[in-house]
Amino acid sequence: MQLVELNGANIEYDVIGSGEPLLLIHGSILANAFASLLKEPSLANRYRLITYHRRGFAGSDRAIAPFTIKEQAADARALLQHLRITQAHVAGHSYGGVIATQLCLDAPELVHSLALLEPAFVALVPSGTKFFETFASIQSVYDRGDRTGATDSFLTGVLGPEYRPLLQTHFPPGAFEQGVADIDTFFQIEVPGAQQFTITAEDIARIRQPVLAVLGSESEPIFHEIHSWIRQRIKHAEELIVEATHALQYMNPPAVADGLARFLADHGFSSH
Repeated sequence: MQLVELNGANIEYDVIGSGEPLLLIHGSILANAFASLLKEPSLANRYRLITYHRRGFAGSDRAIAPFTIKEQAADARALLQHLRITQAHVAGHSYGGVIATQLCLDAPELVHSLALLEPAFVALVPSGTKFFETFASIQSVYDRGDRTGATDSFLTGVLGPEYRPLLQTHFPPGAFEQGVADIDTFFQIEVPGAQQFTITAEDIARIRQPVLAVLGSESEPIFHEIHSWIRQRIKHAEELIVEATHALQYMNPPAVADGLARFLADHGFSSH
């Protein structure tokens, strides 16, 4: 990966392929969550794929709390500007989906289309309160200094008990260990960010770009609730349901890649 200074921090990024640019914003804990999609021909052969490690992940600089979702979106915006990209498709998974949404609101001229892969809009749905209450038990493991146990507990709860083979198959070696090394970012930066994130009806009305809402058929109920929230409020959002848990793009990369490629083709730059 290449290294660039963005907004005062060194950020790792990579660009592969050619065509209309697609910025991929990863979620929590697993920095290389889009590694499997980069190998899928339906995307790799048609688009300029841009990935990066957000602050606090892998070789990028650490994030210093408080570091808001708005500031996260500013990093994504700065990366596109560094690459001299004036318009891009943007896709975000989980916490990355929240950042992608904020980027769309803050820099609508940059975002041509928006793909939300189970965005972590947990504070916006009724069961979000229960989610954070349940999460408190994992927080206590982290607070005791058991970083490995906290990482395992969270990934088990969100991705399912069989997540380890997925990491071995679809991630570079050492993915779990990297997640443990980056776990401070999750607890110190992202949990507070997710709790404080809000979006108003006026904000939603400003999302005029094509939107794809992606849901895993086997995902936890809260992600089904979030998916319904999106479909009810962003009326023009299209839907993609794949056979997977929240581990969408590395449990079923062909289905996610092909569905995303169809959406991007339907809403290419020349179609508007």
